[in-house]
Amino acid sequence: MKLPLEFKEIFEPALLAEMELLNTVHETKSGDIIVEIDQTVSDIPVLISGTMNVVRIDPSGREILLYYIHAKESCAMSFTCCMQGERSEIRATAETDIKYLSIPVSAMDTWLSKYPSWKSFVMRTIRGRFNELLNAIDQLAFQKLDERLIHYLREKSRATNSSLINLSHEEIATDMASSREVISRLLKRLENDKKLLLYRSQIKLLKDF
Repeated sequence: MKLPLEFKEIFEPALLAEMELLNTVHETKSGDIIVEIDQTVSDIPVLISGTMNVVRIDPSGREILLYYIHAKESCAMSFTCCMQGERSEIRATAETDIKYLSIPVSAMDTWLSKYPSWKSFVMRTIRGRFNELLNAIDQLAFQKLDERLIHYLREKSRATNSSLINLSHEEIATDMASSREVISRLLKRLENDKKLLLYRSQIKLLKDF
């Protein structure tokens, strides 16, 4: 399968040719799990289109959103698991319908020494996700919950490319490691401030949000 022209901005022609020869393009629906916790990671997803989310789950089952993965990006956690031969500690889920290229770990190792663009892509991915994790820690440590909620809704809107967010208050609370009652109260305050509109399992972000 021919990869999008945008991939030429990232990878050299010889590497693109090898990627296309792999013929490992997958299409999955929103909500499908791509990488599961405790799974042995044998290949790396590189997104062609759509968005994935990556969450961490504690022993009690509570989730916290770590970051999103967009087109022309990959999962840093998957890279590190493959490199170390360890099991996944995260869950990666299709946020929207997605198409992605699956890179086997054997190819990834070979490409690191063979193609400078691949090595740069891997290092850039790890550095970018590390910065996002630092940002998540900063939010937990230094930002109030209402500020974190605003950031969460903006990122969700950006991930889905829509001002209409199809999530219940319970689902948002789960992502933010909070309670439904607290999230509902904060959302109602934002609605009163004319930042958004609340519907049943939907939130409409307004222009001033």
